[in-house]
Amino acid sequence: MAEIVTSRMQANGLSFVVDSCGEGDDVALLLHGFPEARQSWRHQLPALAALGWRAIAPDLRGYGETSRPLGKANYHLDHLTEDVAALFKAAGAKRRLLIGHDWGGIIAWGYGQAGRLPLDGLVVMNAPHMAVYRDVLRRSFRQWTRSWYVAFFQIPGLPEAGMRANGARAIAQAFVTEARDKSRFPPEAVEVYRRNALIPGALTAMINYYRANVAGVDRYIGDGTSPIATPSLLVWGEEDSFLGVECAEGYGPYVADLTTRRLPGVSHWVQQEAPEAVNAALAEWMRAKGLV
Repeated sequence: MAEIVTSRMQANGLSFVVDSCGEGDDVALLLHGFPEARQSWRHQLPALAALGWRAIAPDLRGYGETSRPLGKANYHLDHLTEDVAALFKAAGAKRRLLIGHDWGGIIAWGYGQAGRLPLDGLVVMNAPHMAVYRDVLRRSFRQWTRSWYVAFFQIPGLPEAGMRANGARAIAQAFVTEARDKSRFPPEAVEVYRRNALIPGALTAMINYYRANVAGVDRYIGDGTSPIATPSLLVWGEEDSFLGVECAEGYGPYVADLTTRRLPGVSHWVQQEAPEAVNAALAEWMRAKGLV
């Protein structure tokens, strides 16, 4: 199995800490979610390398030891999608596979919608296309209640104080409490996320993803007249407490070539909780799309 190597990449005026595995100019870029880090892809990096890709998982802007620009405006999707394009360029990518989970998935959908650089494949895990999410909110009060934290995160300072309390215990508990298979989240795994949250300024940067993107994101939503043309795979853990399974439906107007794999009995943290099933779904889809 290929070794995971940690290094730095300079892109879009920032310094990103990245874990990478494999070699070559077929580059798979893996974007983590909130409140995760690059280590959330520890099971996928070697699997993608075995399929012939150079797999790169960065700590996103504001996370871990990656650069942490000040001000919520610096966490708008305009900048987040620019980071993706710049990271692909810095890696010398000739073929591009973009993979995202949670906030990383929102960035991936937005990148695919905006079309900054062409992609050969797009994979999203437990994150709805923003147009689908909008459609679900219009008809589902249940999803509004699931998404209560988005409104809470708009309050200045209070979310940071709550999550920082008791040594950021709430960050660690978010994984263990949500997971259906808790054995997948041993103390050493969640300790990474807890420790990152305690870095000065980190929690504000992480929450700024929510604060910066409540408006001004129309170009990333789309209107259904220009669906994403990139071959796409949606992997969905069905036992997601934050996003109902209806967020995995209704993609026809927005994604032209979509394969969906729903995983029963798996929580929001799908790639960490069910790595074997996720990696198998990835490999099957990649072979079907000529990406291996």
